[in-house]
Amino acid sequence: MFRIKICGVTTIDDARLVGRAGADAVGLNFYPSSPRYLAAERALGVAQAIPGSVSKVGLFVNADETTIIDAWDRLSLDYIQLHGDETPEYVARLAPRRVIRALRVGPAGLAPVFEFLDRCREMGCTPAAVLLDAYDPHARGGTGKQVDWHAVSEYTMPPDSASLPPLVLAGGLHPENVAEAIHLVRPQAVDVASGVELSPGVKHPALVTAFVQAARRGFAAL
Repeated sequence: MFRIKICGVTTIDDARLVGRAGADAVGLNFYPSSPRYLAAERALGVAQAIPGSVSKVGLFVNADETTIIDAWDRLSLDYIQLHGDETPEYVARLAPRRVIRALRVGPAGLAPVFEFLDRCREMGCTPAAVLLDAYDPHARGGTGKQVDWHAVSEYTMPPDSASLPPLVLAGGLHPENVAEAIHLVRPQAVDVASGVELSPGVKHPALVTAFVQAARRGFAAL
């Protein structure tokens, strides 16, 4: 499992930048409505620029299975990240590919997350990881809104945490707060997009490097 993921990479230069900075996962966004959308004709070049030691994560929102499986095969993806309304049955149909199920934490807290995972367990299709992001009624992610760390920290509290998929923390992270977030929430991984950008889909080299370094310090202190 990776620990530090930079999401929404759209160019070959940024793919190489993320590798040099020391992140161990890159997110490629295939949701056409996103400002970080990576078109199919450019995706192969970007994917090939990602170092072999860095995991490639393909992000999809309510895509048909054929589209996802084609991208998995063509780009040699390591993970599929689902950000839409995908059901446990949908997750099961993508097996044995590794799926990260992204869920947004809103007023109901973690109850819908645990309900989703209970259904997955009943079907024998537990995701490889769960990504928790801030709820926004108008966007699927990448908003820069900070998720409620205290609410999310319940996910990693014993005794039940050992039976849950690894947690990827997202939502409003940036170089100045990621170490604190790791300390409070204790996730297995962190994910950032807008917090290291000049503009949507354009990464800031200094911010990417600073984020990776701060996250590594945060994990080392656990």
